[in-house]
Amino acid sequence: MPKKHYKNMSRTISNTFFSIDLGSYESDLCLQFYEAVVDITEEAGKPNVADYFPLLQMMDPQGIRRRTKICLDVLFEKFDGIIRKRLQSSSRIVEETQDLLDFLLNMNQEENDSELSLVGIKHLLWDLFIAGMDTTSKTLEWGMAELLRNPEKLLKLKKELKEVEGDIQESDINKLPYLQATVKEIFRLHPPAQFLVPYKAGCDVEIGGFKIPKNAQILVNVWAMGRDGKIWENPDRFEPERFLASKIDVKGRDFELIPFGAGRRICPGLPLAHRMLHLMLASLVHSFNWKLSHTVQPNELDMTEKFGLSLAKAQPLLVIPYF
Repeated sequence: MPKKHYKNMSRTISNTFFSIDLGSYESDLCLQFYEAVVDITEEAGKPNVADYFPLLQMMDPQGIRRRTKICLDVLFEKFDGIIRKRLQSSSRIVEETQDLLDFLLNMNQEENDSELSLVGIKHLLWDLFIAGMDTTSKTLEWGMAELLRNPEKLLKLKKELKEVEGDIQESDINKLPYLQATVKEIFRLHPPAQFLVPYKAGCDVEIGGFKIPKNAQILVNVWAMGRDGKIWENPDRFEPERFLASKIDVKGRDFELIPFGAGRRICPGLPLAHRMLHLMLASLVHSFNWKLSHTVQPNELDMTEKFGLSLAKAQPLLVIPYF
């Protein structure tokens, strides 16, 4: 199931970015993207002794930097090929933006003083591609695991989705309050990045009685915030109902729930990830019935977490769809 998650995500993201379907199971390009993305996120999430002893960074004693560079080279080589083909395409119309890549290339070519170089475009695409594929797919896996572990919540969501005629569309999301509450509860218990992106203090500051010196690296533990008993009742239980009568959202306005951060440095992928998770979770629940594989009972489902760049299940979720 995790591999299918990545391929479904790659289909959505690649169509948005490149107008190319990387979700094909027969595609060598898709497989290369998938393997590079998985390897990069695994390497980046490993504890690195060089982070604590900067003198060791050049030596790279664990080989993490070397292996990450190999994977990055694979991704950048693929980006180079896609960009080169787009630039050489005789059918490309500069005035008409078709996808994100067209928009970035138009900006690069039309604005002489643009700071967005082709190298910059590749790095921006890498940031968006890695962040969009890895975090959203893992959050979706956690969501399905929580619903299967709590069959009464799954049935309640399924009942709401049955009111939608035909396939679930993005326009339906606002009319599905239990779906919205379910997604918020997934983000509360399983934020995509448990420590958000690191911040750096711009000056000496005191917060909550703690003195933070200038240039100190700050990690915001949103995982712990989501399970704080002082903020949430029954914090370890999966209860989407807590959000039905609440105006709390995940868009950075309510600091009890900030899986994407807040302020000027909020995650730029929030709108896309937010829509994708609602749409994909609703489509999976609406289109199929699901059961756990083998003889695993819902209360026996392993929910152990695996520490890394993003929050992953230690044991991949194995489920069987049926009609």
